[in-house]
Amino acid sequence: MIASSLPSRAGIGFKPEHFADILAEPQPVGFFEVHAENYMGDGGVPHAQLARLREDYALSIHGVGLSIGSMQALDRPHLSRLKTLCDRYQPESFSEHLAWSTHDGVFLNDLLPLPYTRETLDRVCDHIDTVQAVLGRRMLLENPATYLLFAESTIEETAFLAEIARRTGCGLLLDVNNVFVAATNHNIDPHDYIARFPLEAVCEIHLGGHSETVDDLGAPLLVDSHDTPVKDPVWALYRTVLQNTGPIASLIEWDNDVPAWPVLREEASAAQRLLDAAARKRVA
Repeated sequence: MIASSLPSRAGIGFKPEHFADILAEPQPVGFFEVHAENYMGDGGVPHAQLARLREDYALSIHGVGLSIGSMQALDRPHLSRLKTLCDRYQPESFSEHLAWSTHDGVFLNDLLPLPYTRETLDRVCDHIDTVQAVLGRRMLLENPATYLLFAESTIEETAFLAEIARRTGCGLLLDVNNVFVAATNHNIDPHDYIARFPLEAVCEIHLGGHSETVDDLGAPLLVDSHDTPVKDPVWALYRTVLQNTGPIASLIEWDNDVPAWPVLREEASAAQRLLDAAARKRVA
């Protein structure tokens, strides 16, 4: 099975509008990440651009449509298309979400939460075993941004993720912004959550922006919107993670209201400075 092998540097989610800027000169970026579902066609401009990027940079493929958390069977044609994509580009990493997004053959435009029970744990593990067997590579599973909790949940999220990693051998993708969003929404301490997270299984980190609003009762409500710079509390939480893990491949996600390339590059440079500081502390 092919292991995840991204460089322990800052990466950026690739957007086609940045293609010319990226090619204009070598970029201080460790890797690019793309959403798998945007590249499941046979050819055209998307593949031409991705093939050119692949010549110079490490690649992470991030899925949003496998519906790992569904209680229904995996969509086999979708999984087959994903295998074709991974075989074509041989990415250093493939990841998906702890969520469900399909039902009865209908793809929903969202990553929906699931209750943390023994039944869902078994189903998620079965799905991950199937994905890893079909792809022939170790996948990473991302912790969700959540806005509600299920009364029927019997397992804490961090323990749920730890058990998945133990049983399947998959790695974890730690989305630090998701941690902060969910912790704020559920009135828990994000640093306590990180203290319980199975950091030894983390192979990639995501950093992104969120929007701030209030719920119907006037309580703070954060939304994982990926449309702003990384906020200061998320940077602080990221520093805490790196103090415990050392440098790990870290992606800047900015998917909505996408800024000009220099803005994204500076966000990645900010992450890289923290990665470099973590590396120096490990050596000292």
